[in-house]
Amino acid sequence: MELIKEDEGLEPVSPTGQYFNSKVMSVSILVICESEIPMDDSLVMSSIIDVFLPINPRFSSIMVMGKKGARKWKKVKVNVENHVHVPSFSSPKGSSSPSENDSFLKSYISQIAMQPFPQGQPLWEVHIIKCPTSEAQGTLIFKLHHALGDGYSLVGALLSCLPRADDPSLPITFPSVNNFSSANKDDRNIGLRKVVSRCFLPLVNTVRDFGWSVLKSTCVEDDLSSIRHGSEHFQPFLVSTVTFSLDRIKEIKSRLRVTVNDVVMGVVFLATRLYMHRMRGNSNLGTNSTALVLLNTRNLRNYKSVSEMVQPNSKSPWGNNFAFLHVPIPKVKRSDSQFSDPVKFVHKAHEVIKRKRSSLGVVLTGKLLEIMKKCRNVEAVAKHISRTLRNSSMLISNVMGPMEKLSMANHPIKGMYFTTVGGPEVYI
Repeated sequence: MELIKEDEGLEPVSPTGQYFNSKVMSVSILVICESEIPMDDSLVMSSIIDVFLPINPRFSSIMVMGKKGARKWKKVKVNVENHVHVPSFSSPKGSSSPSENDSFLKSYISQIAMQPFPQGQPLWEVHIIKCPTSEAQGTLIFKLHHALGDGYSLVGALLSCLPRADDPSLPITFPSVNNFSSANKDDRNIGLRKVVSRCFLPLVNTVRDFGWSVLKSTCVEDDLSSIRHGSEHFQPFLVSTVTFSLDRIKEIKSRLRVTVNDVVMGVVFLATRLYMHRMRGNSNLGTNSTALVLLNTRNLRNYKSVSEMVQPNSKSPWGNNFAFLHVPIPKVKRSDSQFSDPVKFVHKAHEVIKRKRSSLGVVLTGKLLEIMKKCRNVEAVAKHISRTLRNSSMLISNVMGPMEKLSMANHPIKGMYFTTVGGPEVYI
């Protein structure tokens, strides 16, 4: 990392940005866009120069070390050719088929995920895959360092580059969000006993959650299993996708009187236990396994424009504004290897997340990291966060997607998904 003597006027790197770009961790976000038509790299290059780069100064800045060890963002001239890669896939027989390209693409994604960013240039890359796969005629991959911002910031920035395919002049819309489930609405008429419990329980939950968070970050580890290897080193991985009907998820939500996130979490937990059972039989059903659920700390329903995010005192500030929730993956009794009650996974997710949302454990954990940074240094906090990730089994995050089909540089986007790389855990 470049050392500079004069750092006045330079924007400071947020604490979380420093943790994610340290000697201990280098965490990035991969955003994968599947195109309905073959990729034209000249159009993509023009869009990157004219649309992507001007979105935020951080895309044209490098991280430097200023006076007193403070890290700052320094604006530099960007050579786009150094950031855009156009690989070619081929089999020993010559041109490869779409099914062969599927395998090549998975290997390529694993390869670029393991490669660190050069610190002498802005922390982003774009990979243009012209070879057709079984899912798309072309693939566009954005690799963005997590120090630039969290999923909300970076996906919001990319959505600024992706107009609607049907009519670019119309705004992108998002699914409506209801802050209260039907179960919550039925609880508005409550008695004195419930009022007292709702005042007392948050205090109990805060003490319990904060204490458990400290233990999970220091001495309590998940059991080794099919989804946790326990290694300190980053392991190669494969990206897999599955599609669910949002209408079906909303139907389950209404019937069980929970939230959409509860249903999704329940499905993920059930699928995880099914996978663990398939890999190692009943021995995996009762393992102590924890999911770290990323919680966006912005109290917002939809994305804001990048210009709104970068405004002083913005309600949706750009950067890394999230926290971890430790959520245990429900266990299954050995006698219930047929998973006779899958709905319990949804109810358990609802119960745990509702309790943790009423806790201030996340706030206290954030204060603890601030104290550690002041008393020790950035690397010490990065080690603490890395240990938290390593002691858990999986990481779960989600961002809201648009209702309409989008396009990138006149390429209709068939599908778009993202994942985080650089951590020791399974990411969903």
